[in-house]
Amino acid sequence: MLARRFAVVALLGYALLGGVALARTDAPRAHHFFRVTLGSEETAPVSGRLLLFVIDAKVAKAQTQDGKVEAVDVDPLNPGQTLVAAREVTRLAPGESIDLDADALAFPSGLAQLAPGDYLVQAVLDADHSYNYTGRSAGDVISEVVPMRLPEAIMPKLQLVKTLPAKESWTLPPSAPQAQRDALSAAQNHAEALDFVSPSLSAFWGRPIHMRGLVLVPPGYDPKGKQRYPVVYYTHGFGGGIDRFSGPVTNAYVGMEKGQMPPMIWVFLDQSSPTGTHEFADSVNNGPWGKALTEELIPHLESHYHMDGKVRGRFLNGHSSGGWATLWLQTRYPKVFGGTWSTSPDPSDFHDFTGIDLYAPKANAYREPDGSAYPLIRDKGKVLATFQQFAQLERVLGSYGGQIASFEWVFSPRGKDGHPQPMFDRDTGDIDPAVVAYWSEHYDIAKRLQAEWPKLKPDLDGKIHLFVGTADTFYLDGAAHRLKAVLDGLHAKADIRFIPDKTHFDLYAQGDDRFALLKQITWEMYAVARPKSDLKPVTPTP
Repeated sequence: MLARRFAVVALLGYALLGGVALARTDAPRAHHFFRVTLGSEETAPVSGRLLLFVIDAKVAKAQTQDGKVEAVDVDPLNPGQTLVAAREVTRLAPGESIDLDADALAFPSGLAQLAPGDYLVQAVLDADHSYNYTGRSAGDVISEVVPMRLPEAIMPKLQLVKTLPAKESWTLPPSAPQAQRDALSAAQNHAEALDFVSPSLSAFWGRPIHMRGLVLVPPGYDPKGKQRYPVVYYTHGFGGGIDRFSGPVTNAYVGMEKGQMPPMIWVFLDQSSPTGTHEFADSVNNGPWGKALTEELIPHLESHYHMDGKVRGRFLNGHSSGGWATLWLQTRYPKVFGGTWSTSPDPSDFHDFTGIDLYAPKANAYREPDGSAYPLIRDKGKVLATFQQFAQLERVLGSYGGQIASFEWVFSPRGKDGHPQPMFDRDTGDIDPAVVAYWSEHYDIAKRLQAEWPKLKPDLDGKIHLFVGTADTFYLDGAAHRLKAVLDGLHAKADIRFIPDKTHFDLYAQGDDRFALLKQITWEMYAVARPKSDLKPVTPTP
């Protein structure tokens, strides 16, 4: 979860949050058009979502070391800072131009609402409609950053002149120390690409669907030997993917190499998709990802690697959306996995969906009963953004792929138009109780545990481990408290830990060790798989 109690209505808060300044005017809304041209050096027509970004020049320059601004983009932790406008483009040919209305589909307001002053502008053609998930990526075409002063009768012309190249997954900046380069190389040599075509997912979609990831074997692994290893199935949070596994893979390998983590096989699962993250949930919109993992991919892996191949040797770990996915998999398939260690998971009890009670009468995703806005992001007690800001920014960036829309692709019933039914109205924030009822019946983890505990207990008791900070950036500790109350009421053996003052982003750190919690988790897993082992972690030398 990228990604909440706020005392003012969201649209009045943008200036206070360091955003673009809005003019106070009752005049009829004007429309400002930007002429955007595809550079003649491009070799083929392009299609996609044309995005325009506008930011206060002083704000942008203050965020750089030399005052030179090379890109204007949104800041997920301060969404009101940049104005974004959009329109769809189909087959824009080299040298051809198109007009973008910066007052039609825009966030947080149209350009006409900006206060007079100096601004910087940039255009981006999102070629594969992935901006909501990855931001700028390979194949997108961008313009230079252009200055603009308001009020101005004629908007500056923008030319799309640079196509972004693909990024290498296993690369480090030139300044990286040699030890870091050696660690990356060693991890890469012990990692194998995973590319499995799922029969059930392919049948659902009517075309081959690939399950991708990386398999990391521990130091000393002998493919011809007989030694078997416990397995950790790890999946990432929102915004992650196959091209962003080099860090987690290297950390796991170095931890095992130094003896700070036990020898295990790691399967890094890519749960990204065009709709966001599929959470390995069996969904009417995304397909049977849970079934594909447990009935197809895992048997395939266990036939190719020296894995334990039993419940007490299969473990789950994930953070944020990956935390929800692993918690879901453990509770949905308790006979497959020997335990989940989920960290900062997305909401597991829909009475507290990042602070919003979806079950409340006349529930609204934007406003609390007293009319104040539901915040979504905080930092050490300071509110940075609201739920309304995030939802309405996502709508401008694209109709799918964003964090909030991703929930609907996983949880919602399918509508008559073939798309998931919205859980709430993007204009008003009003929550649809019929859609929430479907969410509740199928994906409210706490509710399912409470209703089915007698059946689940023999295979699930003692397998749930959850860690979350009391200052979680996205207020995810609230749902964790509710889940704990349900499990305590069932007298379940569950391990839910609230780490004082930790946020969504520093949960794993202890002192100078950024991955201390991960090391602790792996030894807890190993104790389940190898209860008689006398292997102990090596204490790092000062």
